[in-house]
Amino acid sequence: MEQPVIGITCGRTEDQARVFLNVPYLEAVVDAGGLPVALAPVTAGDPPEETARRAGALLARVDGLLLSGGDDVDPALFGEEPDPRLGWVDPDRDGLEVALARAALQEGRPILAICRGIQVLNVAAGGDVYQDLAQHPGALQHRQQAPRWHASHAITVRPGSVLARVLGLEGGGSLRVNSFHHQAVRRVAPGFRAVAEAADGLVEAIEADGSAAFCLGVQWHPEHMVKRWPAQRGLFRALVEAARTSRRLAVAR
Repeated sequence: MEQPVIGITCGRTEDQARVFLNVPYLEAVVDAGGLPVALAPVTAGDPPEETARRAGALLARVDGLLLSGGDDVDPALFGEEPDPRLGWVDPDRDGLEVALARAALQEGRPILAICRGIQVLNVAAGGDVYQDLAQHPGALQHRQQAPRWHASHAITVRPGSVLARVLGLEGGGSLRVNSFHHQAVRRVAPGFRAVAEAADGLVEAIEADGSAAFCLGVQWHPEHMVKRWPAQRGLFRALVEAARTSRRLAVAR
């Protein structure tokens, strides 16, 4: 069976000397039947039009896009000044990933966005994020003090959603997920809808509303859960299968 290519975005160290990508992302894509490749933030203060050109060239070489987790999203991208609790931001990474997300949305390319990735996707589509969860009254602990595979809190999944289908919860319901973040989706972008929430009302997943393309963002880290919580594999299988279909359609054209 053909292996669709899944481009996965990378982080970068604060000295900008090294890029990194956690192995569980690669393993989850391979186990789902995909061929992972790293998309590194190698821009150096390029103007937006050059970043967009580079993003388009990268996207043309992959069949699906996985926006990975990492550092904070720059609030300048949604018109805010930095909150004192804002963490490290990498403007080059932000610029490339926003451009990748916008290009993928425009082309109908399959997208799975994880943790920081859901925030980037939401901002790229016109939404915004909490710079810190102190801005969300009554927030639960969303930076768990437990192993990365541990399902630390519950979420409620909307029935009839793509998320419910790929997790095997067609009628909706609840499940537990891990949690490693202090930013989160605040205002959901136009064209998207929230399809999962935590008990504190925080958005835990979004998906493109009525889109024919697979486009899903989750706030947790399923790549760390797949070995102990098999339902989480459905997220990566759905991405790979959508990318396989996208590849076939591109070849047919």
